[in-house]
Amino acid sequence: MSSEVLIPKMTRIDKKKRRVKIPLINFVVVIFCTLLIIASTFININLKHYIIPMDLFTNKNLSMDNFIFCIPFIPQVPIVMFICSVLGRKMALTSVLLYLIIGLFFVPVFALGGGIKYFGEYGFGYILAYIPALLIAGRLLDKYSFLDMIKATLAGVFTIHICGIFYMLFVALIKQAGSMFILGWITAQSGLKIIYDLIASFVLILIGKYLHEGLKFILK
Repeated sequence: MSSEVLIPKMTRIDKKKRRVKIPLINFVVVIFCTLLIIASTFININLKHYIIPMDLFTNKNLSMDNFIFCIPFIPQVPIVMFICSVLGRKMALTSVLLYLIIGLFFVPVFALGGGIKYFGEYGFGYILAYIPALLIAGRLLDKYSFLDMIKATLAGVFTIHICGIFYMLFVALIKQAGSMFILGWITAQSGLKIIYDLIASFVLILIGKYLHEGLKFILK
């Protein structure tokens, strides 16, 4: 057989070897994690704090409600960090990208709806920030040591909040929002919520470590 015949044949074999094959189990897990992100968008947990009210030392009559401060907490950031811990950065990134595509082009799965117009929402920067957060945190979780998990938690959560704030400022500049609105918005979205995101993210990353150990035998 001549070399002219062998070369095209070998080229076809190489192309077949280079084809990317995604195992069904990987696809199912990615879809499940995308649904988990969507579900976490609509979970609202009311967290309560006992506080010392400013009017405690005045003559104003106070009730028990004055000593309780409530903050709504949506656990989407910890869920994204959990998925990063379980799947690793590549598959977790695929899951988040699928979430973005669904919300922007198909079904309104974001907190305030969906569609291309969502680029103009103040909070969309937090969602876009999942991408760099996963890339950074996923790289730090290669060895899953205790210190690595702390670093991944800090890097992931702060990346999301910092990018989210800068995106909000950009949208606020375009919409000419007032300084009081901006300050109030940052306080509401990235005030105490950062603390809860850090705590919940670390716990879920720790849980995700053991799930990752189990899944690595079936995911390819």
